[in-house]
Amino acid sequence: MIPALFVFAYLGIVLYIGIFAFRRPHPSGAEDYFLASRSLGPYVFLLSLFGTNMTAFTILGSSGHSFHNGIVTYGLMASSSALIIPLTLFVIGTRIWALGKKFGFMTPVQMFRDRWECGHIGTVIFVVQAALLVPYIIIGVMGGGSTLKAISGGLVPYWMGGAVVAITVMSYVFFGGMRGTAWVNAFQTVLFLCFGAAALALIGTRMGGFEQAMHELQQSPMTSYLLTRERVPPLFFLSYTFIPLSSIAFPHIAIFCLTARHMNQFKKTVIFYPLCILAIWMPCVFLGVAANRVTDVEKIQDKIVARQELARNGPQLSVVERGQLRARSSADDVVLLLLQKYAPLWLAGLLGAGIMAAVMASDSQILALSTMFTEDVFAFYGGKERFGETVQVNMGRLFVVILTVFAYLIALEYPASIFDLAVQFAFSGFSALSPLLFAALFWKRSTKWGALACTVWVAGAVIAVAVFQSAVPAPLGPPAAIWKVGEWELVSRTANGTAILGLMPVVPMTLISALLVVLVSLVTAPPSEVTLRRYFSGR
Repeated sequence: MIPALFVFAYLGIVLYIGIFAFRRPHPSGAEDYFLASRSLGPYVFLLSLFGTNMTAFTILGSSGHSFHNGIVTYGLMASSSALIIPLTLFVIGTRIWALGKKFGFMTPVQMFRDRWECGHIGTVIFVVQAALLVPYIIIGVMGGGSTLKAISGGLVPYWMGGAVVAITVMSYVFFGGMRGTAWVNAFQTVLFLCFGAAALALIGTRMGGFEQAMHELQQSPMTSYLLTRERVPPLFFLSYTFIPLSSIAFPHIAIFCLTARHMNQFKKTVIFYPLCILAIWMPCVFLGVAANRVTDVEKIQDKIVARQELARNGPQLSVVERGQLRARSSADDVVLLLLQKYAPLWLAGLLGAGIMAAVMASDSQILALSTMFTEDVFAFYGGKERFGETVQVNMGRLFVVILTVFAYLIALEYPASIFDLAVQFAFSGFSALSPLLFAALFWKRSTKWGALACTVWVAGAVIAVAVFQSAVPAPLGPPAAIWKVGEWELVSRTANGTAILGLMPVVPMTLISALLVVLVSLVTAPPSEVTLRRYFSGR
């Protein structure tokens, strides 16, 4: 329990930071609770913006994915993210900040409503964004449960670990709002950036060195694929370049862009963001790959045996047996098992706190949905005028509680891979919604009906993928073609998801979204000249 006690101490510090932010004298009201009065300084802005993007998906999900798939994991996500996310922050984030400052927007939906002169269509966008963000929040609870269970050697069960994280996050978001969330995220970012270098050096040394581990992996025919891209087709690999488009489309990232004090704060963020990605993704991927050479950790060996048994005898096994083997081979906790084995108890606790820092970054998503609910639903439909701003803030706090409880209950019943859950639903859906931002900010002729067509398409596409994957069992080997026309495999079921013409669903989803925005906008009436002059004066 010693490492777990360190993690509990860390949770107490985080809780104090959130409550301290609540108690500090500062302006009251909705803008302060939801946007910290648009006053975050450059370093808090950089660290909190990066930290809110690095969740359990980054440390637990990436290491678990690389354990099974190899170093290709870094190329799939980190390389493209290091280029595309800073670029979208520079091109779109600065524009969102400027418009928010000028017109007082607190959410992206408020901007869409004003830009396209739409009311209820904005509510449709809110509903779809909220539904797509919930899986990301669930990931945080799953990561918290997995972390505390592994760190404590099973003494803290998964359900209790998830509950502890959910209650902690809910508490400081409830009290501190955006100010407390930003301070906590800044603190957590420093912690898990330090974790990467420390864990890589410590575990690498105690394992006998990464060079030796990589050499052994390369020499074995059972593991040599982990150091190549041979099992990821080129088109599927290319598909992942669409995933980072989701970042700027996430409501919590767009809302964070509104909290900066000055425009020039984006400069440091754009410059240092790729370096931060390198510092956190590289250690996690290498640790996940190197874990395949660990022979003295029983649970890791059991994962390898389960994976090999699936590969050898999968088709002959029943659905229940395959499900049990998949659960045994799940590797989201592999970094935690390495820490438990190779780090002293006190250091394992400190590094476990670093992992927990990344796991708990779902706080911003919870606050973002609370902000959107109170501004885009409660206030838009007259609640603020009838009941006042104090009731609006309290409604936001109530929504935080309801959302956290809901995410916790789902996390208990959905034993999915963190990496796959994030990529297939949250990331793909928001990537497909990114044309909304490009159209609203840079294309005068875009209309509310084009935005509605895009939003409805994304909702339908995500639901269709979820239904398809629940109805068609995943193959254990190469992708299984479900719908073919001649030699063209239009739709295939893969081991971890779905392929359309050899591409991840995010590619056709995003391209069709952009096409719908263009075509429907061209055949419908544009916004008034007054609105267009407000948004595009001088251009």
